[in-house]
Formats: sequence, structure tokens, C-alpha cells
Amino acid sequence: MNRSVSRADTSAVRFAEGLVQMQQVRYFLTLCEELHFTRAAHRCGVSQPSLTIAISVLERELGGALFDRKPSIALTELGRVVRPYLDEIARNADHAREVARTLTPRPVADRSARQAVDSSDHPSN
Repeated sequence: MNRSVSRADTSAVRFAEGLVQMQQVRYFLTLCEELHFTRAAHRCGVSQPSLTIAISVLERELGGALFDRKPSIALTELGRVVRPYLDEIARNADHAREVARTLTPRPVADRSARQAVDSSDHPSN
């Protein structure tokens, strides 16, 4: 299969080499659920070629194929081994985001709206 890749795609792949990115983790986990590149890409909000490139880069970083692609998509042994680790990474990232939101002050507009709601709950006489 001789497929052309745009210069932008090639640059993005070179830039990402050496790092496992959160985006790749999410794409991998979605592909594990869907077992279909096009549906996984749609769920992730990206094109199928972008998802395929990200998975290929992740496979290079991890040292082997994560999915058998023929006759149908299935996890390889490496994919089955790394899936719990990548799932844990995603859960930890979600948890960190939730904690950060509780510690980060809300923007002034949010506070003003909340104060307006609070004052309407307790009208003055």
C-alpha cells in the first residue's frame, strides 16, 4: 500500500516521535472499543487518516503492532498487555482534570451568574 502523506502529517509525526501523547492514548482506547478505524475516528472527532497515523506512531513508540488489521481489527498480544496501563493513564488524567477544576477559581462571569442566582433565591424584603 503506497499512500501519500502530506508534509503537515509528516511533520506532526516527526514532532510526536519520542512521546506518547494523551491524544494517542484516547485514540487507542476508542479503537479498542470500536474495533473499526472509521467509527473510532468519528467518535474522536478526527479524520480516519489522522487516527491511523496517531496509532502507527504509538505502535512505533511501544515497539510493535497493537492491532491486527486483517481480516478484521483485533488487539495483538502487545495491545492486550498495554491496554490496562493506557486505560489507567486516561483515568488518572481525567481525575487530575477534575481535581484541578475544584481547585481553580471560576472566571468572574461564572461568579456573577452564581451570585445572581443566589440573590434570587433569597429576595430582600
